[in-house]
Amino acid sequence: MRTGLNRIQFLLKKPKVIIILAFLFVLGIIFWFCLPNPLFNSPTSYVIDDANGQLLGAAIASDGQWRFPSNAEVPEKFKQCIIAFEDKRFMHHPGFDVLALARAIKHNLRSKKITSGGSTITMQVIRIATKDKRTFWNKLKELFMAMRLECRYSKNEILSLYASNAPFGSNVIGLDAASWRYFGRSPDKLSWGEMAAMAVLPNSPSLVNPGRNRAILLKKRNLLLDKLYRQGIIDATTASLAKLEPVPDRPVALPQLAPHLLERFKTDHKDNQLGDTRLRTSIKASLQKQVNEILERHHQVLKANDINNIAAVVLDVETGATLAYAGNISHPEDSTMESDVDVVNAPRSPGSTLKPLLYASMLHDGLILPNSLMPDIPTQILSFHPKNFDLVYDGAVPASKALSRSLNVPAVRMLQQFKTDRFYDFLHKIGMTTLNKPADHYGLSLILGGGENTLWELTGAYADMARVLNHYNKYKGKYDPADYHNPVYYIVPPKTPDLQKSGLLDAGSIYYTLQAMEEVMRPGEEMLWQQFSSSQRVAWKTGTSFGFRDGWAIGITPKYVVGVWVGNTDGEGRPNLTGINTAAPALFEILRLLPAARDWFDMPTGEMVKIKVCKQSGYRAGEYCDDTYDEWVPKSGLKAPVCPYHQLVHLSTDGKWQVNGNCEPPDKILNKKWFVLPPSMEYYYKTKNYEYKVLPPFRPDCAQAGSNNPMEIIYPKDGAKIYVPLEADGSRGRVIFSAAHRQTGVKIFWHLDDEYVGETKDFHQIALNPDPGKHMLTLVDGNGNTVHIGFEVLSK
Repeated sequence: MRTGLNRIQFLLKKPKVIIILAFLFVLGIIFWFCLPNPLFNSPTSYVIDDANGQLLGAAIASDGQWRFPSNAEVPEKFKQCIIAFEDKRFMHHPGFDVLALARAIKHNLRSKKITSGGSTITMQVIRIATKDKRTFWNKLKELFMAMRLECRYSKNEILSLYASNAPFGSNVIGLDAASWRYFGRSPDKLSWGEMAAMAVLPNSPSLVNPGRNRAILLKKRNLLLDKLYRQGIIDATTASLAKLEPVPDRPVALPQLAPHLLERFKTDHKDNQLGDTRLRTSIKASLQKQVNEILERHHQVLKANDINNIAAVVLDVETGATLAYAGNISHPEDSTMESDVDVVNAPRSPGSTLKPLLYASMLHDGLILPNSLMPDIPTQILSFHPKNFDLVYDGAVPASKALSRSLNVPAVRMLQQFKTDRFYDFLHKIGMTTLNKPADHYGLSLILGGGENTLWELTGAYADMARVLNHYNKYKGKYDPADYHNPVYYIVPPKTPDLQKSGLLDAGSIYYTLQAMEEVMRPGEEMLWQQFSSSQRVAWKTGTSFGFRDGWAIGITPKYVVGVWVGNTDGEGRPNLTGINTAAPALFEILRLLPAARDWFDMPTGEMVKIKVCKQSGYRAGEYCDDTYDEWVPKSGLKAPVCPYHQLVHLSTDGKWQVNGNCEPPDKILNKKWFVLPPSMEYYYKTKNYEYKVLPPFRPDCAQAGSNNPMEIIYPKDGAKIYVPLEADGSRGRVIFSAAHRQTGVKIFWHLDDEYVGETKDFHQIALNPDPGKHMLTLVDGNGNTVHIGFEVLSK
């Protein structure tokens, strides 16, 4: 032992030994760090696959090459073919093959030129990575680096590097890209004949190029098939059949099932710089293709009205994952269609599609019950004068019916009560990012499409509501804040819920909102859907933006949410471009593709209480409501207002007159509960509701209480700012002033700034032309009742 140590110490003192050891040490360092890091740094194509790995689309890499990101799995057929063709001892050598090198040297010496390189697959990986030219010294370098590569990677990993980066002719790099470019299929679906053709291409991609030199490619392919047969990898029948297969002629177009999603992925990837450029999405390829076909059919009809664009998205409620993403039609050959614009993610005016969110918010806050009466009368708030789409008023309408009929005036009045800033904050909390101006900028027009939203976020918001309702019983009456999130187009692993006692919206409010949305009249043949037990139950909402620029339709079931947008990407409005006429038919056609849900949303009774509700007003029953019913309502309904319209009135014994203690003895006064609407609401309500009974007038000898003025000015309202319209010839026109009176046959005398301007009877409207500035309008009826309002006429 001691002698051995002494000998080592003696050798270490010799300069030659020290030099040799130093050389070996340096050589070891060079060997260890000789590989580039990363080994391949070329840009790759952006590629998206569906949930099952089927190619949806790809974009060429920034260097002009079709180069898909590396795939760790190499098909067994390619592995057998490439080893048989390029490197039969691949699985056993350390990176270089001594026998192959000797044979190559022998051939090259005989021919007096380089005809064979003797490179192994590992050495070819090095040459592709370093891009070195074929020289003797570079061959030694490849050999050296190949051994290091074998130390670092397994044989399968080296094959994967080769398959992902070998040239396959033209501008195609890698087996995956080549398989799609030459055969229109993924590598795992290629036959033996097709895979053999793929295996021989990298050997000489410039010479053996699909579309040219096909005879050479065919010959090489068949020789490889013979070799596979001789090695027992394939049988004689397989080899013979494979030889009958044609070799690729020219590159084929790649699938483009979701071009707008591909562009979105490119943008998101560049912004976030996460992961490689290939993504397995949550899209279902078959559904995506069917949705594309539906949109194209509707596009062919709509373009006759110069409506060029249509988009749709289908979401899974449970996960928020996107099952179909059609950002637009796909007509790249026609630039006038602007089909490259992804409308799914483009801010557009949402029309009436936010109304259900307001309805749910007001139920959640206890401001209304599901069927509380909302005023539906001509309304002016400062210079804002909302109107219903059909320009008709009901006087008063249940909130649920106002939602299902998408009435604008009740919605504006509801937002006025709820407050714009509160609703604005709520929209931000559920993920609306496109409202980037202060709440005051939008004002009450926000509920009618005065802001901008995207189909992506809007559809996601309704998926959130359905998800919360589905999870209510699953989470035993608790809420997970994470249920509110924007949709995703890739698969996200589930997270453990962080359950809380309350949520942004309670399940009861969501349930009644979806119930109201289910009552919306369906288009075309769908109008009689309730008569067919097989029909799918759908809660849905349409929207139409101002100027007929955008048509929307969103449908919700317990499992899916579908959103459709129709319009022109340049914002041009078109006649009849409404949600019900353009987007809804496509919506229901897409819904018919989806599996019909067996069950509807369960009523979340744990989040509800049963209370007495006034049948006529829909409010909590008060002491004067004599026609009531029991109804399950959200718990917040316990603090909802009591019916404001029922009152105790004092009548004469014959019931024809109102009286009081000043003109009638108490024992002759008949006390009766009466449903009384304000005059302006009553004026319209009684024409639509025959059962409504007008309150009798006061007997002439009885003084009328001031709180029961039978007269009300409908337009303009007190403090309003109005415009006087111009006629076709440019002259100032007239403004129609209107009022309502509870008693028929009574005259109203109109005064403008204390100057008498006319009288009306029964139909109380008068045309006036006031000058710009502030004015006072006074109305006096035949019984001496008086009402005053102030308004301002704007000069421009």
